[in-house]
Amino acid sequence: MTRYGIKDNQVRAFNKMIRISTQKLNLVCAMVRGLPVDRAIDVLKFSKKRVAGEVLKTLMSAIANAEHNKNLPVDTLFIKEIWCGKALTMKRIMPGPRGSARPILKPFSNLTIVLESGAAPKKETAKKKEAKTK
Repeated sequence: MTRYGIKDNQVRAFNKMIRISTQKLNLVCAMVRGLPVDRAIDVLKFSKKRVAGEVLKTLMSAIANAEHNKNLPVDTLFIKEIWCGKALTMKRIMPGPRGSARPILKPFSNLTIVLESGAAPKKETAKKKEAKTK
């Protein structure tokens, strides 16, 4: 166990102040959560979401951290954890009726990716129950 609760076979990468809301970023995070890194790269490259490029850049940074800092084999890496958090909100003003002002909120988000070396855990799928016939 090393600092901050990260094991020897895990690496982290951060991307802070991404100009998108956490709700939109979390949609992309859910697409790649638990996938091997080669599959996650393919999913992000072909995604139509604007923030997929930022997530891909952070994932490539995490892969580089695994290669150079911990000498982990890239072909065994998978995304153990990926989450986003709320950063600051930039506030702007738009003129409103009768000389009033309306706020415009432009949110920012933070992204954290944790990669782990080893076999990716298999997701449990719900088994179909056979229909009872009379």
